[in-house]
Amino acid sequence: MEKATESRIEEHFLTEQPFYLQQGNELQLALAAYENRLPLLIKGPTGCGKTRFMQFLAWKLQRPLITVSCHDDLSTSDLVGRYIIRGGEAVWVDGPLALAVKAGAICYLDEVVEARKDTTVVIHPLADDRRELPVEKLGRLFTASPEFMLAVSYNPGYQSVLKDLKPSTRQRFVSLSFDHPEPELECRIVASESGVGQNVAAQLVKLAGMTRSLKDFGLPEGASSRLLIQAGKLHVSGISIIESCRAGITRSLTDDPDMLAAMDEMLESLF
Repeated sequence: MEKATESRIEEHFLTEQPFYLQQGNELQLALAAYENRLPLLIKGPTGCGKTRFMQFLAWKLQRPLITVSCHDDLSTSDLVGRYIIRGGEAVWVDGPLALAVKAGAICYLDEVVEARKDTTVVIHPLADDRRELPVEKLGRLFTASPEFMLAVSYNPGYQSVLKDLKPSTRQRFVSLSFDHPEPELECRIVASESGVGQNVAAQLVKLAGMTRSLKDFGLPEGASSRLLIQAGKLHVSGISIIESCRAGITRSLTDDPDMLAAMDEMLESLF
């Protein structure tokens, strides 16, 4: 490995074990996918633990994790690399995908459906038995290191005709479906991550369940575990539980006054 690549990859190793509680057999499936050099697709709602799972998997495998947050303007060059001017010369700099391919890292494309369609095509030869990355600007074809893994995620709740994975992309992956944890498990997660007591954690989880039931009434998505942890941290810092829930949960879910009023009633009934 080139010294420059080695230097860049060091910062992507996780030195401490991330906190993660399994919901099912997702770790066993992901480890089997890695062993067989298969790419991974993780589906699930916002804040349900997809990214934390990838951190835990990388720590378990002792591989660096390179995360790319996908968006509408993400170009192929952003992923693969580009020439930059340095010291009056044009110097090639690997993008995160090329860096992961060469270094045997896990490359995690978060919310992959947000990226442009012409950008996601570049992962096709990496996501089948070729495991190759063509770099047109260099006129080279890189074969992925045996330790390399490609993983992508998206939120099916935001799917549309314009933002969905094409079958030709989707059918290259081993798919894991995530959801909000069961209440008992979510309560343990919220208590551990935020520092609140079990009773408060249980009430926060109950509130989350109530907001998730509002999906049929116009709320795009209910409270995630991430928002519960956020509210819990505010409360531990001395903010009242109701104000913590308003600032950390309900105001982050919607601006609709009727929906906010309904959730305020939930807060009053719980706390």
